[in-house]
Amino acid sequence: MGWFFVIVMGIIIGLLGKFVAPGDRDNIPLWLTVVCGIVGVLIGYGWLGGTHGIDWLAFFVSIIFAAILVMIAATVTGRAKKA
Repeated sequence: MGWFFVIVMGIIIGLLGKFVAPGDRDNIPLWLTVVCGIVGVLIGYGWLGGTHGIDWLAFFVSIIFAAILVMIAATVTGRAKKA
């Protein structure tokens, strides 16, 4: 797995993880969402990857891990909403 792949997929999976995370997760910065996506890719493809072509199971597991990380990041470092 190349670093370019990890970064590009981290951006995509981070945004997908933010989309599928329950509740309002728009109060964390975009860079933190991307970091959560990159970590989700590393966990998902590191744990289940290793096949040639598109590994759909690792892809969906990466989205789930990214969503969990986005929820944790929003809880820990979320900015307060302005009324």
